Amino acid sequence: MSSKPQGISELRALLDGKQASATELAQQALADAKANSALNAFIDIREELTLEQAKAADARLAAGETGALLGIPTAHKDIFVTRGWASTAGSKMLKGYISPFDAEVVDRLNKAGTVNIGKLNCDEFAMGSSNEKSAFGPCLNPWDTSAVPGGSSGGSAVAVAAGTVPFTTGTDTGGSIRQPASLCGITGIKPTYGSCSRYGMIAYASSLDQAGPMARNARDCALVLNAMVGFDAKDSTSVQRPAAAQGPEDFTALLGKPLRGGDAAKPLAGVRVGLPAEFFGDGLAADVRSPIDQALKQLEALGAQLVNISLPRTELSIPAYYVIAPAEASSNLSRFDGVRYGHRATDYTDLKSMYENSRSEGFGLEVQRRIMVGAYVLSHGYYDAYYLQAQKVRRLIAQDFQSAFQQCDFIAGPVSPTVAWNIGELNADPVQMYLADIYTLSTSLAGLPGMSVPVGFGAKNRPVGLQLIGNYFKEGELLALADHYQQATDWHLRTPA
Repeated sequence: MSSKPQGISELRALLDGKQASATELAQQALADAKANSALNAFIDIREELTLEQAKAADARLAAGETGALLGIPTAHKDIFVTRGWASTAGSKMLKGYISPFDAEVVDRLNKAGTVNIGKLNCDEFAMGSSNEKSAFGPCLNPWDTSAVPGGSSGGSAVAVAAGTVPFTTGTDTGGSIRQPASLCGITGIKPTYGSCSRYGMIAYASSLDQAGPMARNARDCALVLNAMVGFDAKDSTSVQRPAAAQGPEDFTALLGKPLRGGDAAKPLAGVRVGLPAEFFGDGLAADVRSPIDQALKQLEALGAQLVNISLPRTELSIPAYYVIAPAEASSNLSRFDGVRYGHRATDYTDLKSMYENSRSEGFGLEVQRRIMVGAYVLSHGYYDAYYLQAQKVRRLIAQDFQSAFQQCDFIAGPVSPTVAWNIGELNADPVQMYLADIYTLSTSLAGLPGMSVPVGFGAKNRPVGLQLIGNYFKEGELLALADHYQQATDWHLRTPA
């Protein structure tokens, strides 16, 4: 167990009590990042820029300004463009690219006073489930460095799990916040699609990509969501909710309060938690099932009622996702052609060969695979047979969730069918890697909020996460549910040796 302060509230207390400055916290985080460099979580650190932000935060603190995140160190997944730091999406295609502007999520956190320690490793263009598909090499799981940390937000999960920073930004297209959070023993939440702006987030699949925070616990995630969530006119998919007229939503408002009429002894009394039969079948490993079952018993002890439900089209989420996401990726990544920006091959004879050579050299094999699949399903004669059918299945999956929410308030189950696998173990079988997302894809296809909460350990002392899913825009309740569980357990406090 580490005695080093891990969470936002601990660091906030140090800053408010003048026991530490933002500059000192930043220097400590930079030293930790260097000490943990073997984990390969960070792929771009620029100390002078970090200390410049820390100095600005100290000036705001000295002027009497307050704020939950003011002076708190963080780091950003390399899918978010950040002014001053390299923004590469983990790809050779964008190696060395410096954005002239900040992504909206980054800008919001900058305004809240956070201090950026650097850019975090991720699967190339967020395409992967293990963080092995990065042009900068794989990221290592701090619980067991022979294991993957999950992906695509592997670097984001590792930076929190290793204790370098209290929270990070991540993105979730098909489970890329929840799955690495589970495999690294931290908390992560994907909010409702459209809640966080995608402006400045390098696109993979536009109808699925969503930003979210990864932190030690649900309370910290709530604090970060307060800064990240909000309407952005620059993003056509950003949701403008009527409730925003009364001011921004406070995701901490329900923390510590009974839900659905419970009381202090049974804060979850009246809460119905649905257990999909499809999440607990033969594909779920026994060493994952056991801690999940114990976590569900803890929810029952807090007053929750467990309800058996069905999400009958769960298995269809994999083929639907791997038609829709590659189709959108093939369109989004067409802009990287070696002409305007990005990698350009040095050996070519004409414009066509320049395109071919630049894209072949700049994109990794997994990205090339998905571009080819996407181009195929969008081609003449196949659009109706594949892409259109996948979109119809997507709608049916969303309807399954709405039917389930008539029987329960939340849905719970595993995040991943197994604990973290060994680095290189699944590289020869991409389909097996895709199957690791079986429990997270349907939530993303439906655009629902979902999160991972640490609940124990499986084989080889590798972490296990419980997935909690809520209905649209129920992040506040979802975080409160997770917080009640975390107040009664200590799994979120465990850190790697």
